[in-house]
Amino acid sequence: MAKKRVLCIEDHPEMIELIRVILEREGFEVEGAVGGRDGLRALHENPPDLLLLDLMMPDVDGWEVYRQLRADEALKGIPVIAVTAKAQSIDRVLGLHIAGMNDFITKPFGPRELVASVERVLGGVSGADGAPAEGAHGGGQEVAQAEETMQEDEDRTL
Repeated sequence: MAKKRVLCIEDHPEMIELIRVILEREGFEVEGAVGGRDGLRALHENPPDLLLLDLMMPDVDGWEVYRQLRADEALKGIPVIAVTAKAQSIDRVLGLHIAGMNDFITKPFGPRELVASVERVLGGVSGADGAPAEGAHGGGQEVAQAEETMQEDEDRTL
């Protein structure tokens, strides 16, 4: 079985990289797109198994990306997890219940929360063999820094 592909549409490249490190360590393939315009292009070029979508972006916001996704016959079945700094309960209600998003997580979030949401939406399947991949992203200082940042974020969210 092939790795599950996740597209992360986000206006902060450092957030895309953090999500990439977290999910690739769990065996997912992650592609990033900076902003809504690039995200829509990436959706059409190579549709993912799951979309992580920031709602607050300056060029084309996440709500518009979501609207276009659901209006496109070829893309409307892709599950969506909204990832945003907006934590007001009305956004959760709008996103999940009215718009029909599959899940909603707010920044800051811990690595476990992100992985749990992705696995829940994808039915518990993570990597190519259904099990988390050890060291899927590789090694080096970049991973060490990302892990340190993730631990700091997780400590703040707990």
